[in-house]
Amino acid sequence: IDEGYLRCVGKGNKERIVPFGASARNALETYLRESRGQLAGKREGESAVFLTCRGRPFSRKGIWKMVKHHTARAGIGKDVSPHTLRHSFASHLLANGAPLRVIQEMLGHADIATTQVYTHVDPGRLQAVHSRYHPRA
Repeated sequence: IDEGYLRCVGKGNKERIVPFGASARNALETYLRESRGQLAGKREGESAVFLTCRGRPFSRKGIWKMVKHHTARAGIGKDVSPHTLRHSFASHLLANGAPLRVIQEMLGHADIATTQVYTHVDPGRLQAVHSRYHPRA
């Protein structure tokens, strides 16, 4: 936490190292200090960081329901899923200049071709790269 990185274990037991900023650090530290212990209750040995009100780790389906709930509360009419958030995360990183290999690492893609799907999302970035690097731009 002090270095601004978290280790996440996800689908297929893949490990990802993910950076996070100061506001996320503050929220995480507050949660760990004030809430997690109460949620864990007698389950002190639970290694998952984020727990449900029953003290268990969130399931994939539980996260999906939470995203749907908050999307509806925010009045967002589009179909939003956890994968939509993942896609937005990658697209914003790419649009703001993050190298494709770094995004590949954070998403846990084994093949760079899987990550390259995000390169078609932002035509403005393509134009900027072309203008900057192409000899006849």
